[in-house]
Amino acid sequence: MVLCLVAGLEPEEEVTDVVCDEAKLKDGEMMEVEVGDHNVLLVRCDGVYSAISNQCTHYGAPLSKGVLSGHRVRCPWHGSCFNVKTGDLEEYPGIDCLPCHKVKVENNKVYVSVQKRIQGQPKRIKWMGARDQAVLHTVMLLGGGAASLMCAETLRQENYGGRIIMVSRDDLLPYDKTRLSKIMNAESESLLMRKIEFFHKYDIEVWLKKEALSIDTNKKTVTFDDGLIQCYDQILIATGCRAKSLDCPGVDLENVLMLETPEDARCIHYACVGCRTVVVGTSFVGMEVAAYMIDMASSITIIGSSELPYQKTLGPELGKVTMMMLEERGVRFYMNDAVAEVQGQNRRVKAVKLKSGITIEADLLIAGIGVNPNSEFLKGSPIRMDSKNYVIVDKYMRTNITDVYCAGDLTSFPLKMAKGQNVSIGHWQTAQAHGRIAALNMLRREVELNIVPFYWTVLLGRTIRYAGYGEGYTEMVLKGRFENMKFLALYLKDDEVVAAAGLNVEPAVSVVAERLAEGRVITKAEAESDDLSWLKLQPM
Repeated sequence: MVLCLVAGLEPEEEVTDVVCDEAKLKDGEMMEVEVGDHNVLLVRCDGVYSAISNQCTHYGAPLSKGVLSGHRVRCPWHGSCFNVKTGDLEEYPGIDCLPCHKVKVENNKVYVSVQKRIQGQPKRIKWMGARDQAVLHTVMLLGGGAASLMCAETLRQENYGGRIIMVSRDDLLPYDKTRLSKIMNAESESLLMRKIEFFHKYDIEVWLKKEALSIDTNKKTVTFDDGLIQCYDQILIATGCRAKSLDCPGVDLENVLMLETPEDARCIHYACVGCRTVVVGTSFVGMEVAAYMIDMASSITIIGSSELPYQKTLGPELGKVTMMMLEERGVRFYMNDAVAEVQGQNRRVKAVKLKSGITIEADLLIAGIGVNPNSEFLKGSPIRMDSKNYVIVDKYMRTNITDVYCAGDLTSFPLKMAKGQNVSIGHWQTAQAHGRIAALNMLRREVELNIVPFYWTVLLGRTIRYAGYGEGYTEMVLKGRFENMKFLALYLKDDEVVAAAGLNVEPAVSVVAERLAEGRVITKAEAESDDLSWLKLQPM
């Protein structure tokens, strides 16, 4: 049997190795093998062997340490999924597919052949079409983030031949925003998801530094800040959210910063050196920024409005352990408090006064207190929004107006795993999935959104992974110990697991994500059991 055979391949263009005996793998098993200098994932499904690259196209995690379910493997780090027979990407946050290699079985030996030209190239862009000038149809994508990019790529992958216009108020092509609070001195070019040549090759127009002022859904036009009025046939609204600013005296002082762009990140990186730094907000971004600055700032103080960090999302137990992690490195916390005034001298931050009356000397203040949706330009239009000005969509990412779709952080969407409850989730992988589903439904494919949100945060080199939707959970089952920095928290609602968070227990969170994605209930009894084999874990 031969899989993924490439036409015209000459024997001298490939390297072939015997990787194992035929009986080495049972059905539903996988293993890492080496073919020349190439790291390969060998899989056996339905009695047939297949081979793909073993490095996830997102951040290079070994897929052999992940979760195999049917014909797909899920990354142990961030949840990307790939088809093991084709190498095609099936779930984000990765955006590229994997190379697929030839496999044959002779004399009870399994042989894998890898093309020499792809050795050391663990990524593959899925086939995409280009514009057909005869197709007089325009899709406009408002917003230059992950949702818009995935929508554009999906349209071209599905051979859409019309015009695609992506409009961004940023001065950069779509970039990986998840890295801003983790690698704060990164050059903008290194963060780009696709280079400009990619957009040229696949005829995706990108308009930078241009902002929508209004939309006329009857005339199907958008008016921009430079006076341009552009027509569309279908439109995706993916303008995202922006950081909230503090509402108190002194917020206009120099050295009061927020993190939204790569330039902001670099400003914070250089401004914090040797400074007394105050971070307002214990969100994922605020905590990551504080952790990043520990060896750079002279002191770090975090102001939080709740009793503990992450209290609503990860629960008080995880909030406490993350707080302790930073406290051990000298970070001070003032919780259940808020900023009353930012005091300055010569237009620069001098101190931060809290509502409790405490005054903290400071040279730099960084605000990370949440976001507001970028939906002001929709006011006056018939597009339906909720009380917080998030755009309401159905399971096809459609708004209440024909040919108007919405995706990403701006949306209030029905989450299938939460019994169709409308939610707003600012996760990177969620925005990517929204963009894909919107594109498919623009093409009248009638594909429903069905995702399991997957998130990760990095503090002091430790990565906490989270999958599911745990808001409103009523009980938590803990495997391991928080203080040992090795644990899995399973969140339950109505005696079923609805989410999981873990540290140093890979691939347990990905196992939970895959079970939830398959619609398979994880019962309370299963969660409480001492048998951790279903999580691919040893007793803790």
